[in-house]
Amino acid sequence: MTLVRYEIVQHDDGWAYKVGDVLSETFRSHEAALKAARRAAARQTIAGHTDGIVYQDRDGQWHAELADGHDRPSTEVIDEP
Repeated sequence: MTLVRYEIVQHDDGWAYKVGDVLSETFRSHEAALKAARRAAARQTIAGHTDGIVYQDRDGQWHAELADGHDRPSTEVIDEP
């Protein structure tokens, strides 16, 4: 099973959460960023509908797949000073 980590970080004179190399919008307070990360992490685990998806990879190739809406990752929020 995949694990998605949400990390609270300082960003642009405020706070954000980070997943991999991707940052969220900037929040004014650490607490606001933490709450947003917890909400996003919880939403990530909710099952959805199985459906077809089409996406382009880094090499510009297009792929079509059937995405299982019940195959959800585990999540964690890391809040280290």
